[in-house]
Amino acid sequence: MNAPDYDDIVRAAAGHCLDVMGGVHEDDGTVILLGPSPGFWPMMIATPEMQDGAPDPIDRWSRRVIGDLALALGAEALFPFGGPPYLPFLRWAVESGRAWQSPAGMLVHDVAGMMVSYRGALRFSQKIVLPATGRSPCETCADQPCMTACPVDALSAARGYDVAACHGFLNTQAGRDCLSEGCKARRVCPVSQTFGRDPEQSAFHMTYFHR
Repeated sequence: MNAPDYDDIVRAAAGHCLDVMGGVHEDDGTVILLGPSPGFWPMMIATPEMQDGAPDPIDRWSRRVIGDLALALGAEALFPFGGPPYLPFLRWAVESGRAWQSPAGMLVHDVAGMMVSYRGALRFSQKIVLPATGRSPCETCADQPCMTACPVDALSAARGYDVAACHGFLNTQAGRDCLSEGCKARRVCPVSQTFGRDPEQSAFHMTYFHR
């Protein structure tokens, strides 16, 4: 099989509602990061993993689908879950030149904004030519709404993430909006608002976060 190029990988991933969220050259090879596209959730809710009632449906779907992609493309499938130890997805994201630490502390992506997430990655033994990357959208975001959106001021790159304050707020009536729609700080990011993530997807992940 001929080695795939970047566009081949993008097309293969798109067939499963996954976007290439970045790539990094490492150890003479290439790690390609994969994350949900805006069309991911309508597809996901109809999958066998979401219908069978077993735990961790999205992780199981990721193993199956990204595993099949790896086999088809001649790569190794990698996942951000299943540890410890955990693979360095956050480092790869930053080194890809397509994700940066936001003023609120969470990653911000050039396309997905603060709604960025990674379902897995493909490690290729060869170097794949990657597109040029840009600069953090935070550099031109004068208002920085992510810094004022959190009702309990739980987020800051300088101070860190106040997990207890966040969880405590989610237990209140006022916190139901965050539970059902997703983190307000992530939602108000101007880039997030152009990405089109389904609120039901955020709500699903929030139920896991707030157990």
